[in-house]
Amino acid sequence: MSRFKTKDLAFIGLSAALIAVCSWVTIPVGVIPVTLQTMAVCLVSGLLGFKRGALSTLVYITLGAVGVPVFSGFKGGIGVLGGATGGYIIGFIFTASVVGLVSDKCDKLWALLLSMVLGIALCYAFGTAWFIIVYSNETASVTLSKTLALCVTPFIIPDAVKIITASLLTSRLKKHIQAD
Repeated sequence: MSRFKTKDLAFIGLSAALIAVCSWVTIPVGVIPVTLQTMAVCLVSGLLGFKRGALSTLVYITLGAVGVPVFSGFKGGIGVLGGATGGYIIGFIFTASVVGLVSDKCDKLWALLLSMVLGIALCYAFGTAWFIIVYSNETASVTLSKTLALCVTPFIIPDAVKIITASLLTSRLKKHIQAD
């Protein structure tokens, strides 16, 4: 089993903090706000790779789960994870894993870009399913098409911009983040 070095732990902690700060940059759009979280998760995982990127995301989620106000709107607590946006927050783990795995294997811009698209798509899928489950208990009128219109469609263009930004930043900055 490999051990993390002090530098790795510093990168993980700083990256979890970056995700938190980016979650506070919020533009309200219905139930689920537009934030910079997805960009931060993609950037962190692209720069740090699978282990450190996924761990940074898990640290961020754990901090929020125990009540530290790191989620959008300065919220925290297990209730946020159990609510309508909880699935998208948990979905960040999928995003971080896909982007980190690809980043470990390939430094090509197109590969990073595609991994971020796939990672965000997985986050959308998990979050949308979660949203339907949470709201199906409250109302019977929750349908996939309504949920996609509310939770995915408004975010496609902002997330595309964030993916492009994160992939360009990753390709420029990755050489400065050494894995050793």
